[in-house]
Parts: sequence; structure tokens; C-alpha cells
Amino acid sequence: MENFYLLIVVVLFALAISDLIVGVSNDAVNFLNSAFGSMAAPRWAIMIIASIGILIGATFSSGMMEVARKGIFHPDQFYFAEIMIIFIAVMLTDIILLDFYNTIGLPTSTTVSIVFELLGAAVAVAVVKIMNSSDQTLLDLGNYINSAKALAIITGILLSVVIAFLSGSLVQWVTRLIFTYKYEKKFKYFGAIFGGFAITAITYFILIKGAKGSSFITKETLTWIKSNTLTIIAVSFVGWTILLQALVWFVRLNILKVIVLVGTFALAMAFAGNDLVNFIGVPLAGFKSFQAFVANPGTDPYGMTMGILSQKVQTETYLLIVAGVVMTVTLWFSKKARTVTETEIGLSSQNEGDEKFGSSFFARLLVRRCLYINCRLKNMMPAGVHQVISNRFEKPAEVHTAGIDAKDKPAFDMIRASVNLTVASILISIGTSLKLPLSTTYVTFMVAMGTSLADRAWGRDSAVYRITGVLTVIGGWFFTAFSAFTAAFIFANLINWLDSFAIFGLLIIAVIFLVRSHVIHKKKSQAKGKEVTADDDTIIIKGGISEQITFAVTGITEKIPNLFGKIINGLAFEERSKLKVCNKKASKLDIEAKQMKHQIPAMMKKLTEDSISTGPFYVQLIDYLREMAHSMSFIAGPAFEYVDNNHKTLIKEQVHELNTIQTSLDDFFRTINRLLKENNYDTAEIQKAISKQKDLLVLLGKFRKEQIKRIKGDKVGTRNSVLYLGILSETKNLSLHAGNLLKASRDFSGGNIEELESLMEEDKMND
Repeated sequence: MENFYLLIVVVLFALAISDLIVGVSNDAVNFLNSAFGSMAAPRWAIMIIASIGILIGATFSSGMMEVARKGIFHPDQFYFAEIMIIFIAVMLTDIILLDFYNTIGLPTSTTVSIVFELLGAAVAVAVVKIMNSSDQTLLDLGNYINSAKALAIITGILLSVVIAFLSGSLVQWVTRLIFTYKYEKKFKYFGAIFGGFAITAITYFILIKGAKGSSFITKETLTWIKSNTLTIIAVSFVGWTILLQALVWFVRLNILKVIVLVGTFALAMAFAGNDLVNFIGVPLAGFKSFQAFVANPGTDPYGMTMGILSQKVQTETYLLIVAGVVMTVTLWFSKKARTVTETEIGLSSQNEGDEKFGSSFFARLLVRRCLYINCRLKNMMPAGVHQVISNRFEKPAEVHTAGIDAKDKPAFDMIRASVNLTVASILISIGTSLKLPLSTTYVTFMVAMGTSLADRAWGRDSAVYRITGVLTVIGGWFFTAFSAFTAAFIFANLINWLDSFAIFGLLIIAVIFLVRSHVIHKKKSQAKGKEVTADDDTIIIKGGISEQITFAVTGITEKIPNLFGKIINGLAFEERSKLKVCNKKASKLDIEAKQMKHQIPAMMKKLTEDSISTGPFYVQLIDYLREMAHSMSFIAGPAFEYVDNNHKTLIKEQVHELNTIQTSLDDFFRTINRLLKENNYDTAEIQKAISKQKDLLVLLGKFRKEQIKRIKGDKVGTRNSVLYLGILSETKNLSLHAGNLLKASRDFSGGNIEELESLMEEDKMND
């Protein structure tokens, strides 16, 4: 029996390492985003500072480990075997849940997940104890669960979300009103005061968060810090202000960079000091329980209560250091951490671009109401005051230069990054001093969203998408609590009923989830890397437009005939699975073309003055490509729907006609692709392609007449006719747009603009 529980302890520590990895991938967003988003320093420098903060913060987390032992349930009410069931269920749930969020790129709270997992598992075990007892009912559940703590955490969630958002909005609005976007001159005179206030807040944050859990600071020192808080703040403010002003005068120090980097260090330290318990607190509590069990040989695991966990226990420093090293290594090498980080940076970015989230009804309604309120406020406000405020928030005009990558521009400036870190530090410090259970994820994320709103980053072109994203993340937080509780409850019951079989089965499931999510994330990353974007350095060549655009165009036009052939084949043999795949591929093709069209404005900004004349032809080329993708989706969708609904199969004549069309279409597209790849727009070659297009159009017209004859002769039904005529119609559109694409590509590659314009007019008349 002792060996069995030893195995559980080993499994707990193995899970702890995995949990550290997935946990850091999720929580890196808390302390990295402000520095990354503002590009306050090179990536390697930011990572080094954050790593130092994590290593130091890990040694300050000893005091927080009590949360896992006695913060959620009363350990003296549970036996050793029951405690181990709770702990193993919690760790299995935590890994699966956090890895799921990391894979989809949403930040969630590791604090909330671990708390509700402990709550769910403890409730499950407690319910079993009550059901097996003759003198207890479910009303006695409060004897086992620390319900007051759970209620305080839920209240803290709601308060932190609202307060962090409003505080970030207000402070950023006032700060921007004072310094504007052109803050360089004002910072020569007032930057030291702003920096002194910010770094003082961060310094106090370090003292409050760090000293409380440190094993190096005595109780007397802690008491002195609490009783001299105002003195520490005053001396720190004056000292930092004088020091920063002197450095500005003598070495031209960039104060904002100092604030951002110090704030990054502070939040990284707080993350390790506060959230390390979320990852290793449970395994350490399990280890302490096992030590107590082994110290009493021959004890029945279902007869030994675990009141020992209620005692204050100091965690060994070497264990904390090992955990800090694992967290640091993960921070450097985790690709999922970058995915989660990109979500928050994208939602708070000052720059326009493709939005990660779509729009929702509530977001649209909220934007409309806000626009209405804003309009009313403008009417109530004196025109002069409104103009002054608008001027303070006016962004300097950007200089668009060909060859400059958009990803090399910061998502927001260091004023906002400084406010993000300062406000988050103050709020977390206040929460800690008042012993409120705040989540660092909630606070830092909502402060960042509040500052982006105040900074007018959510313009009318992006507001609904950004708000939808924020609502998605917030909804995910509350789903975390529900899913953590439910999954841990189920896992604990399974382990309680099936013992080791359930443990090994759940371990296998956890491994499958981790491997599967890793594969999914890797595929997403590879697909994203292959996308042709306007931010790619390889895009810029002659006229500011790249060869990669031609590569993308030919890539899509190569997919079309192959996809068309598979659709016809699947339709002929009623292969539902093949048509389902084709429908997904057609939708993906449509999305690719849509993305290219959305990148047109960014591409036009990159055009040099002497190549602007090529712009209209590029726009036209992408328009035709988009229409071709549309046609393919209108062929694939109805074909899949027809077979999926089990309608009558196509008759032999229709299958033969579609195969003939497919052969002609394939020949036509092969010719187009050859000309595009070779950049060969000789008149004779163009005429060959047009001739093949005409042959295809003749076939389509002929087969349309044949279908009408079949309709009149009652050889086919209504649904068959709608599908078949629709395929013929969309194939015609496809061939016409393909021909126009070839002409637009010819015009785009031409040299004499007047000649190109005349050719376009001639083509329009011929069409």
C-alpha cells in the first residue's frame, strides 16, 4: 500500500513539471505584454529581466503554499487516502484545462483554475463521505469545505475585472491628456516626476508582494514595513524622482524604458511568488502528506486524518529554485506562450490589421450605444473644450516607407506600457495588503484593455472585434471556474471508485490531450507561417509589390482545378466524406483570398511614389482572385449539401458532362498557371488561353441546353436541376474571372501605363 502512494507522489511531481510548463505558457502574458507590445527593449533583454524576476520571485513563494493545503477545504476532516485522491484529481484536471486554453491562445487564471479544482475534488470526496455516513446530510458539507474562501475568490474576480478596467481607462486618459502622443519634449521637464511616481508604486508592489512570502525576511522587518508604509513611499518617490532627473540631464536616460523594464521585473517576480503555488503547491502538499503517513508505519490510509496540513510549513528553498528554473526555461522556449501573448497584444494594439475575433451581437449593440452616448456628450460639451481634448489625443501622422515591416512597429507606445504596469502593480498591491484574492491575470489583462480603450485604440473600424475578443476572454475566465470544478469533481469520483485503474486511465487521457493539442498548435503555427501577409519582408520588390504575390496567386489557381475535379468525383460516386473535405478546403480557399483582399490597403501604403500606377492593377487582380474563390465555395457547398441530404444521384449523362467540363477546365487553368509562373504575356500565348476559355464556355452553354431538355422531359428532379445548373453557372463565372485574372496580371506586369490603360479598356469592350 505504501508503494502505491509513493507512486502517486511520483506522478504528482511529474504532473507538477508539466503543469509548470503549461502554466507559464499561459501566465507569461501577465508580465511580458507591456514590454513586448511597446518594444521597450530587444526581446532577449526583456526575457532576461523577466527570467531574473521569476527566479527571485520563486524563492518568495513559500508562504503562499498554504493555499493548496488548507485554503479551500479543511484537511483535518479528510483521511490520507482521500487527500491523495483530491490532489491527483486536481493536477490531472489542471494540466488538461490550462493546455486547452494555451492551444486556443486565450489567457486564463491559473489561480481560479487551481482553486475551483481543489473545490470540485474536495466536494466530490466530501459527498462520498457524507453518503457513506448514517448521521450526516449534504447540509454538513460546510464542515468539509471552506465556503467563505471560495465566495471571497468569486467576489474578488468580479471586483477585479471591473475595477482594473475602469482604473486603467481613467489613468491612461489623464496621462494621455497631459503628455499627448508627442510626449518627448514634456518628458524633459515632467518625466522624472511621472517616473518617480511609477517606480515608487512598483517598488512598493515588490515590497508588499515579495516580502510577505519570502523566507529571508523576518517578522520584525515585515512589521516595520507595514508600520512605515507612508515613509517608504515618500522617500522612494523623492529619491527616484531626483535620481531619474539627474540621469536624464547627464546620460539622457529614457525614463519610460526604465519604468517598463522595472515593471516587467516586478510583475514577473510577483507571478512566480504568487502563482507558483498554483503549479507545485498541490504536489508539495501531497509530498508532506506522504511523509506524515510514512512516519506512522502500519497506519490505515483511511484512518489517518490530515490535520498536519493545517500547520504552517516552510517549503524547502531548493525545491522553489528548481521550480523557478523550469519556469524560466519554459518562458524562453514555449511557443504557446507567444500565442497567448499575441492575443492580448492584438486586442490592445493601436495599429489596424486583421482581427483575431469576429463580431458579436452584444459587441455591436455596445458600440452603437457608446457612439450614441459619445455623440450626446459632444453636444453637451463646449466646442472649445472638445477641440482641446481632441487635439491632445491626436496621433502624429505615420510615414509609410516601402520595405518597412508592420511587425517592426510597436503595438502601442511606452506611455501606455508604463501605465499598464504601474496601475496593475498598484491594484495588486492594494489587493494583497487588504488580503483580497486577486488574480494577476485578470488585473493585468483588464488594465491593458482599459488603457487601450482610453487611448482610442478601439476605433470604429476595430471596436466590435476588440470588444468581442475581450468578452470571449472574460467568458473563458468564468468557464474556467465551471469546467475546473466539474472536471475535478468527475475525476475525483472516478479515482475514488476505480483506484489505480482510473489514475492510469486519466494519465493516458492527459497525455493524449497534451500531444493532440501540441500537434494542433504546431499545425496552426505552420499554417500561419505560410500565409502571405503584407507584413512579410519578402513582399517588397519592383513597384513595392512582391514576387510572393504572384506565388500566392498561382498557388490558389493551382488548387482550383484539383479541387473542382474532386468535387465532381465525389458528387458522381456520392462520397459524402470526400465532399465534406472539399467543402472545408473551398472555405479555406475563400478565407485566403479574403485575407489577401484585406491586405490591399497595407500594400498600397508600401508603394513607392514612382510605382503607384501599378496599384489599380494589383487591386483588380486580387478582386478577380476573390471572385474565383467565391465561385468554388458556391460549387462545393451545394454539392456537399446535396449528397449529405441523400438526394438522388446524378444521372450518367450529367456525370459524363461534368467530367468533360472538368477536363476542359483543367486544361484552361494549366495554361493560365504556366503563363503566370513564366511571367509570359505574349499576345499569342494570351490568345491561346482565351481560346481555351471560349471552348469551355461553349461546353457550358451546350450542357445547359441539355439540362433544360432533361427538365422538359421529366428526366431529373427539381433539386437535381438546381444543383446542376448552379454548378454550370458558377463554373462559367470561374472561367470568366480566371481569364480576367490573367489579363490583370498582364497589365500589372506591363511597363507603359498609358498602353496598359488602353488594353484594359479594350478588354472591357471585348468582355
